[in-house]
Amino acid sequence: MTKQTVFIPLLLTGFGLFAWLSYRRLSLISLGRSENRFDRPAARLLAMLVDAIGQRRVVQRPFGFNHLVIFWSFLILALANGEFLLQGILPGFSLGRLLPAPLHHSLLLAFDLVSLFTLVAVLVAVFRRVIIRPDSLDSAYVSGRSAEAFVILGAIALLMIAYFGLHGSEIALGKESAAQWMPVSSAVARLLSVSALSLQSSACFFWWLHAVTLLAFLCFLPASKHLHVLTAIPNVYFRRLERANTQPREEFAPGNGFGVGTVSDFSWKDLLDSFSCTECGRCQDACPARATGKPLNPRQVIHAIKTNLLLNADALKAARPVHIPLIGPDEEATISDEALWACTTCGACLAHCPVCIEQMPKIISLRRNLVQMESRFPEELLNLFENVENRSNPWGIAPSERTKWASGLDAKPFKAGETEYLFFVGCAGAFDSRNRQVTMAVARILDSAGVSWGIFGRDEKCCGDSLRRLGNEFVFDRMATENTSLLRERGVTKVITQCPHCFNVLKNDYRQYGLELEVVHHSELIRELLASGRLSLDHQVVDPGTTVFHDSCYLGRHNGIYEAPRQVIAHATGAPPREMARNRQNAFCCGAGGGRMWLEEHSGTRINLDRVNEALTNGPDTICVSCPYCLTMFEDGLKDTGSSKTRVKDLAEIVAAGLTAGRA
Repeated sequence: MTKQTVFIPLLLTGFGLFAWLSYRRLSLISLGRSENRFDRPAARLLAMLVDAIGQRRVVQRPFGFNHLVIFWSFLILALANGEFLLQGILPGFSLGRLLPAPLHHSLLLAFDLVSLFTLVAVLVAVFRRVIIRPDSLDSAYVSGRSAEAFVILGAIALLMIAYFGLHGSEIALGKESAAQWMPVSSAVARLLSVSALSLQSSACFFWWLHAVTLLAFLCFLPASKHLHVLTAIPNVYFRRLERANTQPREEFAPGNGFGVGTVSDFSWKDLLDSFSCTECGRCQDACPARATGKPLNPRQVIHAIKTNLLLNADALKAARPVHIPLIGPDEEATISDEALWACTTCGACLAHCPVCIEQMPKIISLRRNLVQMESRFPEELLNLFENVENRSNPWGIAPSERTKWASGLDAKPFKAGETEYLFFVGCAGAFDSRNRQVTMAVARILDSAGVSWGIFGRDEKCCGDSLRRLGNEFVFDRMATENTSLLRERGVTKVITQCPHCFNVLKNDYRQYGLELEVVHHSELIRELLASGRLSLDHQVVDPGTTVFHDSCYLGRHNGIYEAPRQVIAHATGAPPREMARNRQNAFCCGAGGGRMWLEEHSGTRINLDRVNEALTNGPDTICVSCPYCLTMFEDGLKDTGSSKTRVKDLAEIVAAGLTAGRA
């Protein structure tokens, strides 16, 4: 019996089983809703090359380099394994007969060194899981010491050992003419027995060890979490190309369902996300809710979607009701209500995921179902929803109070053709007593610089940010329709906001309603005014002391504005602000986004306290912010910590304090 007589049926069986298992799982993706992720192929290809092939996000952490080694080793050794499989079918096949000698020798050297690097990387990974064991490896239903993880690492190690054993035996037998290009295998050859019979047995053993391990590994992949080896690269290709700072509109027609109630309500891309999760734990490390003891873990949300899909697959294929709910008690295949309402929509999970999974938009889709289909939401939100719907502001204050902040200021109504900018004050800037001071500071800055601006006054309505992020899309849709109509009727083309949440809605959400505006956050406009010389400051008057800056999630991660606030502070104070340990893309949320401004934190510690304590490690006199929500959360946090020496100021207040007296 020849080797081929056994190997060829084994190979066909292995490939057949791999194809069947892969189809069985990946075909479930088709159960999701349709979604167009096939546009802009050039941009998608570039994103795939950078983030998937280039492993850009993976190497942002030190251990990511270890994964980079394993990933690229798989790509390089795929050629060596292909040659190995063909040799099992055609004994005389060799790349050396097809390629020029220099290229073949270079490949042999690469295969040898890469195999060694991979073996070392596997040992490092085992050491990390067994000895160091970072918290990110574990979640409620996935353990960093799971048998599956060690099976995969063991299989990779066996493949490398088999490679060296096989080639070392062949070199010792004198069958490898290019041995000088295989330094590691040559070293192994010197360690092997000099007996020709034992070397023949050794070569045969390592050949079959490599063959069986390779085929077993191939068949195991589709049935394990390591299916991401197959799906991660396509998942990055089909990623959302723009920031996830808005959600899709819903069509409010009779018979339509809203949000996601069962796993098949997700799109096919959402389901592909669930199979692409590497369980690395980076999203859970970055999540402010999880970090402060809340029941939300974005990693577990994705894991629950995958598990729910697998358990309900037969029912979904047969169009029968599912037997395991997607939203329910805290179990492996379900996501609890408490977890969904804990999300601050800060976007940290999206920013850190190495395979570009979109966790936060899924949470909002689930919230939509709870709010609009089941009227199931925290009781605290009832007043918010009613106040915004009836009086167009979260506090339910009479619209006539919107201009109270402007007493003593020359705040004119916006008039198209006469006024350049609409100053969209926002609910916090108009009604919250502390944030009114910021509004007045912005108005003074605009007047001092000679900017042409006006307001809507009592006609201004809430932008609807909290409504949309909390899942009340029905009321948001009505408000967005009214607001966009008003903005069109008044001829508004340029808008100034002081609130990043208003900024994001006007700039991004309202595009879905056909409204394209030039929206500028006050930090950007002030930077331009200072740079152009239209705004003059008396630096001797500006004295906020030592400042530390906090990045707003909706200004930073969701809209990429990081430098403008820092440049304004540096210009006004003469020195750049100190940075918190977590800043810019890695900044930690204040806890108020995603509608959490209107909800108490009933579990764990308060997110704002975590952030305040981080700020205080810098010993600041002033914590500088650029968002009304952040201002409120930091002031509340400072009261709770008893830190009376530190104050919180919006950057506009710092700038307004130094306005040249003649123009203020």
